[in-house]
Amino acid sequence: MDSTMWMIGTLVISILLIIVSIIKFKFHPFLALLLASFFVGISMQMNPLEMVSAIENGIGGTLGFLAAIIGLGTILGKMMEISGAAERIGVTLQKSRWLTPDVTMVLIGLICGITLFVEVGVVLLIPLAFSIAKRTNTSLLKLAIPLCTALMAVHCIVPPHPAALFVTNELGADIGTVIVAGLAVGLVASLVGGPLFLKFLGDRLPFKTVPEAFSDLEVREEKDLPSLGATLFTVLLPIALMLIKTAADLNMSKDSQLFTLLQFIGNPITAMFIAAFVAYYMLGIRRNMGMSVLLSKTEESFSSIANILLIIGAGGAFNGILKGSGLSDSLAMVLSGIDMHPILLAWLVAIILHAAVGSATVAMMGATAIVAPLMPMYPHISPEIMTLAIGSGAIGCTIVTDSLFWLVKQYCNATLAETFRFYSVATLIASFVALAGTFALSFVI
Repeated sequence: MDSTMWMIGTLVISILLIIVSIIKFKFHPFLALLLASFFVGISMQMNPLEMVSAIENGIGGTLGFLAAIIGLGTILGKMMEISGAAERIGVTLQKSRWLTPDVTMVLIGLICGITLFVEVGVVLLIPLAFSIAKRTNTSLLKLAIPLCTALMAVHCIVPPHPAALFVTNELGADIGTVIVAGLAVGLVASLVGGPLFLKFLGDRLPFKTVPEAFSDLEVREEKDLPSLGATLFTVLLPIALMLIKTAADLNMSKDSQLFTLLQFIGNPITAMFIAAFVAYYMLGIRRNMGMSVLLSKTEESFSSIANILLIIGAGGAFNGILKGSGLSDSLAMVLSGIDMHPILLAWLVAIILHAAVGSATVAMMGATAIVAPLMPMYPHISPEIMTLAIGSGAIGCTIVTDSLFWLVKQYCNATLAETFRFYSVATLIASFVALAGTFALSFVI
């Protein structure tokens, strides 16, 4: 009993250490996660050399898979940005007579969010919301909140986003299944948390105009944008290649050469590598951009990913130390005795960590370290479902600890209270809907 309380206390204090060091002492999450890793190793009386080895292996094992994908995904996102491909999707959807402006923003967020980090997506796509708000005389909140909720949803539950891909890989889930299920859950969650929630509010939603500071942000003219076909082909190519791998797993003999080929091209690293070069050609070279320009833009985009690589690497170190110290296995035994459904437990851990730490990525990695050892105890629950459960939790509680909260506040010219009442509540609703969707899919997957 004493040893159990010691282990629980060690985990709780390590998480509090991460929270306090980030929020109170303004440590970078990379340092906070490493500090917690050393704390766990010392508290669990690990051999110092074994402790350092576990940290090294955690960082290397995590970044060995994700570093290439993050780099390639950054190239893809940069090409979307400089070519105007994201605006092309937005302009096309705006023309539909069957879609209301708020639903249009959800679809823009979901499609464009596949290749864009959430903060980058907000900055890149918010001019579309400004443009529609001016033209239709609609409150900016009614457009920005659905857009940002959709971007957050796809960021948390749809690979090849780094955190979603990390959880998928760690839990041994099939990436194609997670992509399809994640897009379905993300769409429903975004529609309910965005347009439906705002429609329910009705006149209680204040009218917000485009802030003066951003009034000069312009959407490019349609003639300067790439074609819709080239845009969709580029955006959806890596997803299609990964889905081909899943289809091969389900329907083909494992001994055939074709199966091996499809496994190769459907691997996330290969799929993103192919997509990056297709983006260079379709969105760059065909639009008269020389390779020297593309090289410059690539180098420019790489400078922005150091932060996410460090955080993910340190998250891997924290996971590694939990495993190496035996804490994760012992904790799994304790958690298995709690009378709570494992899907709900995974969701709850992720949403609490997101609220506390302010980073969906850190929250998902921390939740994975806690949930992964539970998987063998619940063979009837697929790793795909647990992946969705963790991602669903990370969508919620976008509050003052999260930089996205402040982005939305500034762009919408909203007060702190208004951002809480409308955007934080929207992501919380989306998180609950995603949880419900995950439970529903657990009967199928």
